[in-house]
Amino acid sequence: MKIELVSFGALTIEGKHYTNDIVIKKGEIKKRNKKASKAYRDQYNHTPLSAEENIPWKGSKLFIGTGKYGSLPIMSTVYDEAKKRDIEVIAKPTDEICQLLKSYDRNKVNAIIHITC
Repeated sequence: MKIELVSFGALTIEGKHYTNDIVIKKGEIKKRNKKASKAYRDQYNHTPLSAEENIPWKGSKLFIGTGKYGSLPIMSTVYDEAKKRDIEVIAKPTDEICQLLKSYDRNKVNAIIHITC
């Protein structure tokens, strides 16, 4: 998969430019809908990733790009739900996740990518 965080707030996947957080579900790319997690913003001083969001739970791995500086909070409920489903969560700063995903077929990737902080 060709994926790169080109700058703070900008990502390219297979030549297409994105300026919002994204969700990749077996090759399908959509804008991340944070609405379900906004209720926790004050608690984390940032909108976290919660298990209430539309997370791509299929497959054996879930990649989470935590932002340029690794600042995206991930609620424990995400890890709890992944464990119940026997899914390995790989959460790292977005640049590192992009490097990892380069060795994967886009159609086999489940990921949530935060592109700012």
